[in-house]
Amino acid sequence: MTAARLLIIGPQGSGKGTQGVRVAEAFGIPAVSTGDVFRANVKEGTELGIKVKAIIDAGDLVPDELTGEIVRDRLAQDDAAGGFLLDGYPRNLGQVADLDAFLDARGEPLTAVIELVVPREESIQRLSLRATEQGRADDNAESIAKRLAIYESETAPILDIYRERGIVDEVDGVGSLDDVFERITAALAARGITVS
Repeated sequence: MTAARLLIIGPQGSGKGTQGVRVAEAFGIPAVSTGDVFRANVKEGTELGIKVKAIIDAGDLVPDELTGEIVRDRLAQDDAAGGFLLDGYPRNLGQVADLDAFLDARGEPLTAVIELVVPREESIQRLSLRATEQGRADDNAESIAKRLAIYESETAPILDIYRERGIVDEVDGVGSLDDVFERITAALAARGITVS
């Protein structure tokens, strides 16, 4: 059986956070979301958390070096020894190189990249609905379009690298949560990555 060392990628509104957690639970592996890791470190007051809090409080983005340090620390924990699901990292080519170096040194490369494919209009519709339901002012048409454009420009090169390695599974992200989840698990099963 192939180890589940996974990365889930998709535009805002694709459902990757929800599906990532479901996939991780089904395979008995930790879902490693950089946002969640940052928040946990800040809450616990760890050395990394103190650094991250200072950066966020200053209104800056967490630099690649620190993000990489946090992800490496998380992947080195015992519960990630049998596999993991990354969400939100890597986001750019520098982070891909950093992750490759860490995983290659351990002899544990990524085994699959799940790309949730959702038409732009669908993402916009879902984010607009979320804005209405959660009263989020940042989910307006202009900011949604900007975030999707950043995703399209920064994530495409990452996917190209993983496509060259033959580990990307494009999964239709439109449909019920169960339908999309079944598509993901079927794509992984075709690679020999199955629920134990």
